[in-house]
Amino acid sequence: MPFLRKFLYLRIAKKSLHIKELKNAFVHDQRISVHNLIQFFQRFEEQVNRTTVDWRIYELTKLGILHRIGRGCYSLSETYYFKPEVSRSLKHLFGIVKNQFPYLNICVWNTKIINEFMLHQPGRFFTILEVDKDAMESVFYNLKDQGRDVFLNPSEEVFSKYVASKKEPIIITSLITEAPIEEIDGVKTATLEKVLVDICSNETLFSSQQGAELTRIYETAFEKYTISETKLLRYATRRNKKEVIEQLLNKQRNGNKY
Repeated sequence: MPFLRKFLYLRIAKKSLHIKELKNAFVHDQRISVHNLIQFFQRFEEQVNRTTVDWRIYELTKLGILHRIGRGCYSLSETYYFKPEVSRSLKHLFGIVKNQFPYLNICVWNTKIINEFMLHQPGRFFTILEVDKDAMESVFYNLKDQGRDVFLNPSEEVFSKYVASKKEPIIITSLITEAPIEEIDGVKTATLEKVLVDICSNETLFSSQQGAELTRIYETAFEKYTISETKLLRYATRRNKKEVIEQLLNKQRNGNKY
């Protein structure tokens, strides 16, 4: 009898979830908000309340129909996380700095990884080497003595006059505390959430990624990968860019049907 009751309960519950209709309604949507889901269920029950919708969301995620991709945001697709390429040169640079400064917090990545999300492809790239603020000058002079094309937090003038003409220069900047980084093949590098905030935080370094291109980068990134809005906004807050990032996120949300 307990098995039969459970079977009947699940059958009734699944019927109220409208799974087939849900898949058809959001088949082309990469992001589904709680508001979207409330409006969806109101098509079948005009007076459905938030508690009921929350329960249905819980059941849908448990069944593997919905996948949580951020705070209050879901997707019908499985999660796809961005894994940036860590080239041999990045590994070598990380190893050199780590060997000379073993207790230093380091993050290294190349702007080439942004091209995947852009329409107009920049012809030149540069390596971003982020370290603790107090160690920036020491790392700079250490690499400079090795004959590397390295620049310490260049101004707009220095960037346009000297950095832009180099083949693949290294730019040293300060690593923000609690920045979202990850380890790939033994190298500490930037997550997609970090990259998306960083390109909004330094227009000198990321001049090629501004304007309409910036909007396109966000659109493409959210279409292709699972992005943690919680992580994104937390880091944006630390970089004093929360309002800017929220505006870009709202553009993504407004692209939904409901």
